[in-house]
Amino acid sequence: MKNRKHLFFDLDNTLWDFNKNSREALLQLFNEHHIENHCGVSFEEFITVYENINHQLWEQYSHQKIAKSELRYQRFYQTFQFFKYQNLALSHQWADDYLKISPYKTHLVEGAMDLLHYLKPNYQLHIITNGFKEVQDIKLKQCLLEPFFQTIIISEEHGVSKPDKQIFELAQELTQSIANECVMIGDNLEADIFGALNAQWKAIHLAEHAASQLNDYIHITKLQELKSFF
Repeated sequence: MKNRKHLFFDLDNTLWDFNKNSREALLQLFNEHHIENHCGVSFEEFITVYENINHQLWEQYSHQKIAKSELRYQRFYQTFQFFKYQNLALSHQWADDYLKISPYKTHLVEGAMDLLHYLKPNYQLHIITNGFKEVQDIKLKQCLLEPFFQTIIISEEHGVSKPDKQIFELAQELTQSIANECVMIGDNLEADIFGALNAQWKAIHLAEHAASQLNDYIHITKLQELKSFF
């Protein structure tokens, strides 16, 4: 791996701790709007259902099956509906408020900052993210991540998302790199790993448990493990 010059990181749940930051923001909204009384459930019950719905909608969005505007409020509307709470207006309000709160949270995945300091002197570091531009920019600035990266590719700006091969080819154009110089590091098996492999890149999957028996990519459980490869 040491001959790979360009390291591309996913942002959410690879460097920026999406789960922790998102839960903090949603807990604030949950309490402010007394959702426990309206839905008759605890926050843990609520967030479990929400995260499952949100994941499904993001999968649809990455394959261009739903629009950004739908994703933003449907994840809340469908969660409310699951608990027999019909409130479309509140779903739209949460869509706005959540995006005002969550990107300002600054929890990083364990070891992220130390790893970036370690890699920066010897590698060209880049971001490829499927997130929304207006929030991804804030996350990078708030967490002081921006200076580490030469190129930040946000799918929304280019009309193509991971795992589409086109976004990896675009990344090569923007960074003046070739496939055998590139490594994708991310937590999403389909978007990050299979997408990168389809573009003839190397790929490293960050996940607590290995999700596949394929030998085409490397699996790690902690970011610090990357130091042994670079």
